[in-house]
Amino acid sequence: MPGDRFPMTEYFRAVRTRPDRLLIQDEWILRAIERPARQAIQAGGRLRRWTVVPEAGGRALRVILLADQETVHNTFFDRSYVP
Repeated sequence: MPGDRFPMTEYFRAVRTRPDRLLIQDEWILRAIERPARQAIQAGGRLRRWTVVPEAGGRALRVILLADQETVHNTFFDRSYVP
């Protein structure tokens, strides 16, 4: 089942069922978590991590983690990503 490979919030479980999020693969999320191309800390301690996904036409995937740095709260293709 998708998501069994990392902890996630209930919000992420719900949002992940949206049609625009269904194509995001666990492997891409793990890539952003483990080997981000870029990282930023949000107010409140959440982390933004990005990875470029060649398999998705070179689009940038943003993954939002809780302050524990492992629980996925949100993920989406980020059109505003600048390396």
